Amino acid sequence: MADIIIRELGLTRYVETWRRMQAFTEQRSVYTEDEIWLVQHYPVFTQGLSCSATPLQATDIEVIHTDRGGQITYHAPGQLVVYPLIDLRRRSIGVKKLVTALEQVVIDYLAGHNLQAHRISGAPGVYVNGEKIAALGIRVRRGASYHGLSFNIDMDLSPFLLIDPCGHQDLVVTQLGALGVSRSVEQVQRDVVRRLIQMLSH
Repeated sequence: MADIIIRELGLTRYVETWRRMQAFTEQRSVYTEDEIWLVQHYPVFTQGLSCSATPLQATDIEVIHTDRGGQITYHAPGQLVVYPLIDLRRRSIGVKKLVTALEQVVIDYLAGHNLQAHRISGAPGVYVNGEKIAALGIRVRRGASYHGLSFNIDMDLSPFLLIDPCGHQDLVVTQLGALGVSRSVEQVQRDVVRRLIQMLSH
């Protein structure tokens, strides 16, 4: 089994990172090691493949139509974004198992801080008291995954008010800091990626 390479890319522009993921997936072979990219993005709204929703009012924040699953969401500094570039066929992992693993690492992380998180049927992601703290959108091409998970840590949440997050009207979005846990993105990502690697290695 190939090892998983971890790349901490820091603050990046969404389109540049997305194109890099596409190129990596197109060029990989059966011998290419899997990677997990850890990033933060400059402010941007992104739409899923079948999403036509736009911000509810005029904004200077860029809107990008992507090739991932899911609806519309928002990325900005203070949010941890985890991109698993995984050969699912080689690891005998279905996309449902990958989504479940990504959700579970957030649920487990929050449990470690005495926060009870949960899933909502038909609405992928992680919720605390019905408020969304993590969103998911995956694409699988040539048996390999890209795109992934966004986990709100300590960011400006106000742009979420300009959209129906993940296509759900009146959905409230929260973050780790608002729940009383003061951690940097860098601190959180160390725990999250360790848990994710354990799950993907079983």
